[in-house]
Amino acid sequence: MAVLTEEQRREIGQHFVFGFHGQEISEDIKTLIKDYYLGNVILMKRNVQSVAQVHRLVHELQSLAKEAGHNRPLMIGIDQENGLVSAFSTAATGEAGTQYPGAMALAATGSPEIAADVSAATGRELRAAGINWAYSPVGDINTDPRNPVIGVRSFGDDPASVARYVKAVSAALTSEKVAPSAKHFPGHGNTHVDSHLSLPRILVDKAGLKATELVPFEAVVKDGIASIMTGHMALPLVTGDDTPCSLSRAITTDILREELDYNGVIVTDCLEMEAVAETYGSEGGAVLSLQAGADIAMICHTYKRHVSAIEATYAAVQDGRLAMADLEASGRRIATMKDKFAGSWDDVLGAFNANSVAQLKKENQLLSSRAYQASISHILNSRPFIRLSKSGPAVLFTPRMERINPAVDGSEDTLRDAAGRLRNTAGPSYLAFASSISRRVPAVEHIVYAAGEELSPATQENLKAATSVVFATRNGYDKGAWQIEALRKVIEVVKTGEGGVQKMVAVSTCAPYDLLAVPDLQIPAIATYEFTIPALEAATAAIYGEAEITGKIPVKMEAVKGN
Repeated sequence: MAVLTEEQRREIGQHFVFGFHGQEISEDIKTLIKDYYLGNVILMKRNVQSVAQVHRLVHELQSLAKEAGHNRPLMIGIDQENGLVSAFSTAATGEAGTQYPGAMALAATGSPEIAADVSAATGRELRAAGINWAYSPVGDINTDPRNPVIGVRSFGDDPASVARYVKAVSAALTSEKVAPSAKHFPGHGNTHVDSHLSLPRILVDKAGLKATELVPFEAVVKDGIASIMTGHMALPLVTGDDTPCSLSRAITTDILREELDYNGVIVTDCLEMEAVAETYGSEGGAVLSLQAGADIAMICHTYKRHVSAIEATYAAVQDGRLAMADLEASGRRIATMKDKFAGSWDDVLGAFNANSVAQLKKENQLLSSRAYQASISHILNSRPFIRLSKSGPAVLFTPRMERINPAVDGSEDTLRDAAGRLRNTAGPSYLAFASSISRRVPAVEHIVYAAGEELSPATQENLKAATSVVFATRNGYDKGAWQIEALRKVIEVVKTGEGGVQKMVAVSTCAPYDLLAVPDLQIPAIATYEFTIPALEAATAAIYGEAEITGKIPVKMEAVKGN
């Protein structure tokens, strides 16, 4: 078996994007860049503290690559979809990126122009920190209300509408020299299985795929989008087996590369997700994805898997399972992306401009507030909205925090006590919601509700006496239906108090399907599409009549009898 040359090992390193741990350069990432010639790095929320700190971190990463003899700078990527998946944003402290609305909230504004403005502003902040690759926009069409991993990360359920927003976001990021990456090809919206945890099987044939899922991706392929991310779902009616799309040549090469005539960079979703790792291992998945035609394999977390994946690729080249010529052709696509978005060593090793960033963030905060306010939507199967009174005490109900999915959640440790029991915790966003209400009324009682709980006599009396009652849900459809049961109990008590149900509003703070599914909702209801702090601030302003409610819900849902 021939020994690989340094030039070949350098080439292989360009075909991976790895993450690391900590807000400083780790020994692991140093080794990967210097000894394995890693060409691309993904930053996670765990790496982000402030814009200045990220710039310093990226500057060190790029300096390492230059010292190690890399021909071109690193692509530095990040999951910055905005909304619930915002690895660069820190709404609580404001030290890192600006928190902006996510996909479904932006679609609710009815304005691709607002989506473009938000995405361009996001791109400017990312560039200021040295980040040149955003794993955005989400091109998935959320046709399954039970979808646990996409949901409000999607622009909606209409292919043509989703395509308009995906095009707008992609073009805006590109205009700010941040490479976009439409995901998760060929579409992760029509499933209720989370690929972080297991492999979704989507039973759609090729005609159905072309009519729905592929529409947004085709649109940005025509625009020459810099990169597209493949997802970990099986399409057995298209491929003939249960191979994940990210590892399937039928999907990656036959459909994306050849049928859609895509000439940009194809990157996989993280190969540590169980949809791949459980069956193939991250290392085996990396080789299979490159054989399938991917340009770059992503592994986000584990150093041992990083090294093993590169060494497995060395072995695949040495024994002929992976042609070096194919990697070199793929490498030219990567080089083209780097030349356009990373630029020269001078470009990536420039000084940090603190004054410019401070001014940029000040301007962007105003844009964020406008965009969030424009996204707040009335849920049409509820009563007409009437602003609530500020004259007396308020009662706020928020659901006990539970995990949504690994793309959105942080460590579950924050939700559990020392004995491993789920805390009855409000979470920082809902605490901020209560604080926002408290700035408008004399007093607010914040109740964190859980499944099966009854309202105490004291709470019932407070509900009757309150001048405003706000009831928040968070994915209260399907597995979260206990939230709707709790809502009904509160409505029954409020009915009997002074002011009746006119003093109450329900707020869907994530996917709006929970309240859309309730027939003839007896109280007004609004949707925020996310439980970020600025989204709930915008909701509070709307609830108390300080802002008009102008958003339109971008998904359809038939009310379910019995809800």
